[in-house]
Amino acid sequence: MKSTRYATSRQKACQQCSVAKARCDRKERCCSRCAQRGLSCVYVNNTGGPVPFSSSFARSSGGPLLSPERDDVSTQGTPQDPPTPSIHPALADSRSIVEFSPSIPAAAAIRPQLPVTQPSGPVFTAPALPPDILEFSNLDLVCPINAEEISNRWLNAYIPIPGQSVKNYPPTVSAFIYRILKSYTGMAIHGRGFPPFVHVSQLTGLSQPLATCLSIIRICDRPLLGSENVTAEILQREMNNLYDRRETYDDFSLLSAFQAFLMYTMVLFFRLSQGTNPFLRQAMMNLQELACVTSRRGLMCVSEQQRTRPKWESWIIAEAKRRTLYTMYLFDSVLSSEDGLPTFLGTELEGLPAAASRALWFAQTRRDWEAAYNMHLAEWVEGSLCIDELWPIPETLSEALVAKRRYRVDNWLENLDEFGIMLYTVTSCTHGG
Repeated sequence: MKSTRYATSRQKACQQCSVAKARCDRKERCCSRCAQRGLSCVYVNNTGGPVPFSSSFARSSGGPLLSPERDDVSTQGTPQDPPTPSIHPALADSRSIVEFSPSIPAAAAIRPQLPVTQPSGPVFTAPALPPDILEFSNLDLVCPINAEEISNRWLNAYIPIPGQSVKNYPPTVSAFIYRILKSYTGMAIHGRGFPPFVHVSQLTGLSQPLATCLSIIRICDRPLLGSENVTAEILQREMNNLYDRRETYDDFSLLSAFQAFLMYTMVLFFRLSQGTNPFLRQAMMNLQELACVTSRRGLMCVSEQQRTRPKWESWIIAEAKRRTLYTMYLFDSVLSSEDGLPTFLGTELEGLPAAASRALWFAQTRRDWEAAYNMHLAEWVEGSLCIDELWPIPETLSEALVAKRRYRVDNWLENLDEFGIMLYTVTSCTHGG
């Protein structure tokens, strides 16, 4: 008679370890590998869906609390095998690549929420709370800028618009941007997390474009010698598919498509040495068009403009859009520098909020986020710091206004995550102030 271990139907590893093909010790609450790397430790149940758990437990404190019903050990009936992960069509012949997450209908309006990462801190035991349910429909977003100027940005290097300011990045700043963006692709390819312009709720919500992207780019981890062009063709087909469907996505999926397209483009450049490939130039044009379509759907919450507290879901989408947009502009400057072309200040983005505080971006629950936003409103009575406040200080600005701007920047710096610090480093080392 077979051992009872063959009668279990539970998954042998969490999602993170499964994607990384690493051994998982399946410790309660969080496995050792996820705890060491600060990753969300999530298991997939027999139906292919994520296992619900309390969102009150910080990933930095050992990972999310698993549901008490997680131990899916079958004690009756015929033994069942673990569910087989779905394989993306483009990778049907690649046995080593599995989907990042199970697929769900793209039109799903309600998506569960996983806990957001928090800065490292003391380990604590929190009571299990019901997870927040995020509803990404009926978003109150507006676009306060001329989004059409984003889609035409690639033309500026060839037909400069009068009055535009050239960004003269020092060589050290250009190298810094290059290495940071390259690290974003590396962390996703190696399964070490996701770039800081992707909010954790997007992965929890299983948005198909982003989930597919994080699965496909795994083939770039230690590719076979000479396979770069074949791998690039797989990415290019998926990019063309995303671009062709850009008008059909809802707000949630459109943001994920924009982020996925940006990730594919950076992988082509940083990992697959496609810098001289004509497809990359066309890809940047399509990326900026996709950014334009995404921006037209809204880059700010109506409540942000009115200096009141917005709905959490609306703020998540708006903040993730802005972070992705700023990353795209930095990547555009890297490509322009490689081609010996000038890079211009993104004046069309003037008035958009700079990266939000870590307290808001890493909030784990709706209650935590609302409390953090109430404090934000109390501290920023005159409005959030805008991205153009990090640009060169106009010569016509009075000493009092210069001092006020510097005070606002100092206040903003006190509670930033890695993305905000990166933005400040680039702008400060380039423009001063």
